[in-house]
Amino acid sequence: MCGVLGIVGKSPVGPSLYDGLTVLQHRGQDAAGILTCDENGFVNLRKDNGLVKDVFFSRHMQRLNGNVGIAHCRYPTAGSSSPAEAQPFYVNSPFGIALAHNGNLTNAESLRRRIFRDDLRHINTSSDSEILLNVLAHEIYKALGDDTYTLTNRHIFQAVEGVFHRCRGGYAVVAYIMGVGIIAFRDKFGIRPLIYGYRDTEAGREYMVASESVALDSQGFKIIADVKPGEAIILPLEGDVQTHQCVKDVTYAPCIFEQVYLARPDSMIDGISVYRTRMRMGEKLAKKIAREWPDHDIDVVIPIPDTSRTAALEMSQLLGVRYREGFIKNRYIGRTFIMPGQEQRKKSVRQKLNAIELEFRGKNVMLVDDSIVRGTTSKQIVQMAREAGANKVYFASAAPPVRYPNVYGIDMPAASELIANNRTVEQIQEQIGSDKLFYQDLQDLIDSASEGNPQITEFDTSCFSKRYVTGDVDDEYFARLETSRSDDAKKSKEAEPSELRDVSQFSS
Repeated sequence: MCGVLGIVGKSPVGPSLYDGLTVLQHRGQDAAGILTCDENGFVNLRKDNGLVKDVFFSRHMQRLNGNVGIAHCRYPTAGSSSPAEAQPFYVNSPFGIALAHNGNLTNAESLRRRIFRDDLRHINTSSDSEILLNVLAHEIYKALGDDTYTLTNRHIFQAVEGVFHRCRGGYAVVAYIMGVGIIAFRDKFGIRPLIYGYRDTEAGREYMVASESVALDSQGFKIIADVKPGEAIILPLEGDVQTHQCVKDVTYAPCIFEQVYLARPDSMIDGISVYRTRMRMGEKLAKKIAREWPDHDIDVVIPIPDTSRTAALEMSQLLGVRYREGFIKNRYIGRTFIMPGQEQRKKSVRQKLNAIELEFRGKNVMLVDDSIVRGTTSKQIVQMAREAGANKVYFASAAPPVRYPNVYGIDMPAASELIANNRTVEQIQEQIGSDKLFYQDLQDLIDSASEGNPQITEFDTSCFSKRYVTGDVDDEYFARLETSRSDDAKKSKEAEPSELRDVSQFSS
């Protein structure tokens, strides 16, 4: 669920990349990085673990000069949490290429072996983003053939076609090629989001590509379009945007969890308003509750801030029940869903939320959350509501039960860590300690999103339905995930911090 962006400007882009990363901070709080290239061909890179505000200081920004650059905020799924795994990654051949990536390659291990054996390239980290970078670099070599000095758009698009042929999974990629500009492409299912736009300045037109439209909006860029599934675009140093459909056989199936939780509500993802989708989720969930429990005794609807507010407000209006803010959020604690490690998530819930006792005392409370993943947060919140004096505590999830791992770039890899896996709704209700529990129906969730863009009729709903759109995920793959990417596995492979923390410069 990482955040990526790139800018081709007419003036130094470092400040705009920094501002864009802060807007995308919700997509990754583990690490951040910015890479720029100046007019002398020097690549300037700063990346490290931490929030954007803690990674970049004045001394770093002063050295991140140049009119073109890419940036990334990391939320670790594949790989470790070492600073060495922070993005962007860089290789100096051919031409000099840097890459930032959001998503997950489902065939990363086989690619790693082939890159070493067939491409004669070395992978230095456990990140699949470095694999993508080296595949791209090798495919550019192949596309060039004997013409090793002249890189054209035709060569680039041919190389990206090669990447699509070799790389499976969900991915949105932003890359900088020395002397060319920024290229961006999206997997053939459009699982992970990517959007681009422009702004006109006195010096000329500038371009930006980013994970979410809000990053462009905040910088004054006008939207051109979402990058289509299987499409590649070139934002050149000079001239107009070039696009090419690299894969003909595509299926538009964006990740529906972007609408549920990942994206900011003020973003447009594939032409769909995240805010309006969450409104419709609340409406449909309210209709389900009214249908199944017409004589309910709910006194008040209280959202779990922040993502569920929109759905909770719509639910309260349709049920004719008061809406109240019962939990106050500590703005300086990160999103607990993306906290590494179960113990840290447990600790963070009570640091993150505090109950307003007056809104709970003696009342039958309906708590609304966007989803229930591991159940750690939900259980503690139900307990907090009871401690605040609630008479009865009901719980509603605006998403269906999360029963299966998401393998396309969201940190819910081990089925055993998902509270809904192999449990009924009644058993989950008992686990979190609520008096009643309601889940959104999957079709209602799909309808909530597709109403925003009727042209998209299919979504990746794998964590709810176990239907993996790439068609290459099986029980053997799940077993590997269980052993490599569960909380316990992550603890065992924590790497030592890198000593290379300051801005480094690489000559072209």
